[in-house]
Amino acid sequence: MGRMTATPASTPATPRPKRVLLAAPRGYCAGVDRAVIAVEKALEQYGAPIYVRHEIVHNKYVVQTLERKGAIFVDQATEVPPGNIVMFSAHGVAPTVHEEARQGRLATIDATCPLVTKVHKEAVRYAEADFDILLIGHEGHEEVIGTSGEAPDHIQLVDGPEDVAAVEVRDPSKVVWLSQTTLSVDETMETVDALQEKFPQLISPPSSDICYATQNRQTAIKELAGEAELVIVVGSKNSSNSIRMVEVAKQAGVPAAYLVDFASEIDEAWLEGVTTVGLSSGASVPDVLVEEVLAWLSERGYGDVEIVKTADESLTFSLPKELRNKDLRAEAAALLEK
Repeated sequence: MGRMTATPASTPATPRPKRVLLAAPRGYCAGVDRAVIAVEKALEQYGAPIYVRHEIVHNKYVVQTLERKGAIFVDQATEVPPGNIVMFSAHGVAPTVHEEARQGRLATIDATCPLVTKVHKEAVRYAEADFDILLIGHEGHEEVIGTSGEAPDHIQLVDGPEDVAAVEVRDPSKVVWLSQTTLSVDETMETVDALQEKFPQLISPPSSDICYATQNRQTAIKELAGEAELVIVVGSKNSSNSIRMVEVAKQAGVPAAYLVDFASEIDEAWLEGVTTVGLSSGASVPDVLVEEVLAWLSERGYGDVEIVKTADESLTFSLPKELRNKDLRAEAAALLEK
């Protein structure tokens, strides 16, 4: 009989160090930065109150901060007393809203993101050429309402691939698709593929409507997904691009992904068994909120932070023209005299 040898006791595996994979880029995009600065600049130049139609950007913290400085957020321009200044949010508005402001004797500042304005101009151009315009987007979103208002007789909303079967057009050779700028890239292309199958002559817009910042933030989330067991996205519940980031994380295979406005909303139970946390923020989120989450995680042992960088962002937009060499208070007063 052969000699028996003792099996060495297995050594316990060294636990992996806890860490955070911090996405870059994240947070403010150029359009949001421009819009927030526009409200602050208007308050500085003209004094409070500055009325803003809808939230300037979809972020609870930003809105509350601007309210404390003297901004008043309203649902409709018709709620603003005549002779005042009203600003339109980064999401854009329909031409009818500009007319409401004119009828209401209001001076206006248009803080629409230039990338949204590009989509508006595309809608007008294709409508003038008598195309049917298939707008890919989410029903009820402010950006979709604004874009649809540019050519209501030519635009029909397609809210995902499941809507494609019901789409009807007048002339299949004169059809173009446009999209809301804050969608998931993958989700949008799935809808486009379904539309192209139904309408082989479907025209694509000259350049992608989905905003560069939306794409970059989704790409960074996908990069984190291979190693993170949990992804936290800082952003508000009404922020389309933030919601899409959580969806992208889950689709990329992350076991759990959550959207929070503030560090205080994180449930410690989410961290159970988690060694690697992926962290990012939506395009309307100031970095101070991400810093708070990093501090919260550090207190719980996740002090090792590794930056995961997938793109450089250097784009900036000039402020709305109404904030340059114009006396809007005088203009508003003159409107009141009419």
